[in-house]
Amino acid sequence: MLQLTDILIILAYLAGTIIIGLAARKQAQKSKDDYLMGGKSLPWYMLGLSNASGMFDISGTMWLVTLTFVYGFKSIWIPWLWPVFNQVFLMVYLSMWLRRSNVTTGAEWILFRFDSGKGGKRSHTIIVIFAILSCLGFLAYGFIGLGKFVEIFIPWELISPYVPFEVAPAYIPHFYGIIFTLFAVFYSVLGGMSGIVWTDVLQYGIMTISSIAIAIIAWNAFGENTLNVPNDWMNPFFGWELNLDWTGIIDEVNTKIAEDGYSLFGLFFMLMLFKGILSSIAGPAPNYDMQKILSTKSPLEAAKMSAFSLGALIPTRYLMVGGFSILAVLFYDQLDLRTAGVLDFEKILPAAIEQFVPVGLLGLLLAGLLAAFMSTFAGTLNAAQAYLVNDIYLKYKEPDASSKKIKKMNYLSGIVVVIISIVLGFFVQDVNSILQWIVSALYGSYVISNVLKWHWWRFNGEGYFWGMLSGIIPALIFPIFTDTLDLYYFPIILVISLVGAIVGTYTAPPTNDKVLMNFYEKTNPWGFWKPIATKVQSVNSNFKKNKGFSRDMFNVVIGTLAQTLLVIIPIYLIIREYSLVLYCTIVLSISIVILKFNWWDRVKKENSKSVNM
Repeated sequence: MLQLTDILIILAYLAGTIIIGLAARKQAQKSKDDYLMGGKSLPWYMLGLSNASGMFDISGTMWLVTLTFVYGFKSIWIPWLWPVFNQVFLMVYLSMWLRRSNVTTGAEWILFRFDSGKGGKRSHTIIVIFAILSCLGFLAYGFIGLGKFVEIFIPWELISPYVPFEVAPAYIPHFYGIIFTLFAVFYSVLGGMSGIVWTDVLQYGIMTISSIAIAIIAWNAFGENTLNVPNDWMNPFFGWELNLDWTGIIDEVNTKIAEDGYSLFGLFFMLMLFKGILSSIAGPAPNYDMQKILSTKSPLEAAKMSAFSLGALIPTRYLMVGGFSILAVLFYDQLDLRTAGVLDFEKILPAAIEQFVPVGLLGLLLAGLLAAFMSTFAGTLNAAQAYLVNDIYLKYKEPDASSKKIKKMNYLSGIVVVIISIVLGFFVQDVNSILQWIVSALYGSYVISNVLKWHWWRFNGEGYFWGMLSGIIPALIFPIFTDTLDLYYFPIILVISLVGAIVGTYTAPPTNDKVLMNFYEKTNPWGFWKPIATKVQSVNSNFKKNKGFSRDMFNVVIGTLAQTLLVIIPIYLIIREYSLVLYCTIVLSISIVILKFNWWDRVKKENSKSVNM
């Protein structure tokens, strides 16, 4: 139960968000770019902290704690489903490619790639639809995670006497989600990108202090108690089958593993890696991550921002994830994981917080996790507003709208998106179900078209439109006919989308040469661009074709290794495996040195030859 000290800390944080929203309002009202992108004047390290903060969300942290509790060290691979290593692709080359376009949104980028002809307009329309669906999915995902989190700390019995209507037990999390969503709406709608970034930096500081404290509590507890887990729980490596048997320890966990469908872990890993690589090459989806990249001052700062996000997020987050997971395993019998009589492993994080975190730190941690929800929610909301205002209202309704009208549309679009996401949230019963739909179905429709747009000159706007549409339709239909929508549906949606993309491409002429040459000269991607490269070089003899595919892929492998070590080192530290911490740190140091010479030095050299945009 929350004490007065904890309540005061939470109220102080909520008051801080209101102050930041009001303070950032003046800057946000200057122009459309100031509202949606902070005027492209925010430092890369602040955007990096903001991006890290946005990924340190309640729903994701609840999911990671559940995974670590159930699967132990093998859980380090499961977030590749997202895939978490897409940040490495962004760091190595994609952030720079994207930022060179100098556009405001992902939909605007589509016109940069395909022009504003029939195919370009169709492509622009379909990416706006996808972006809004994606944003609504993420908002519902955060909404339900927040509600399930809060209901442990504020029992419904305390609220029900003051609520003049009956709320069914299953919808209590949704009620709490609505209440705390309103604070995120305030500072994000009022302060725009600047308000979001400043609030995220505050949240990151709170979460860093909380993560270190939780890790210390778990470290002390591990020294005084015995960890009772299956034999293979502490082994990060795996074979074809998972081979984790919780029988006689916590029998219910075996049911959870069967429900997740990860028993054939080798097959799951191969599908996950295949899907993850394609998703990463496709580039960032049109959400808050892309908006932060487009908000940087230059391509070089975009690369720095993506790299800094990784270093800021992972060790901090996994000190908390590892700490709570170890505490939950050590003291499982003390946790209350039932809602309306049903066992819910997604409640491990809030139950562990309630049980093990002392007064004062509890208030700080809850403020930080509430802030994490608000950060993700606000960033996603900002992205949705960007598409609605910039890519629908200003493009099709009123291109010459005054600043006053744009401000009103920003506010109105934000309110509409929030209302729709809350309604959708009422149809979501758990974090994992909406997560599976986003990463397996919806992103399956995104992958093929967005891989081809970077790497194949002949791919046109018609191909993009039909590739996306033929993937989105089954992604929306499949959930109607099945209760489970997981990774195994991804290849089906992928093939359907590929057929749509190829057929669509060859039913229309290629994109105009001038558009392709402008895109290729500015972005300079590697891939199948020979006819366009030849034309660019005939006009610009100084232009050099990008031959960095092998180097980029090598750096991605090294970066992914470093990222994975940043995940596992904090957990080894908590369970006092100091020799493994040392070995992992040595390999991590070698990886960083390789990246310094083979990535960073080359990136600086290449960008010094071009004019930053």
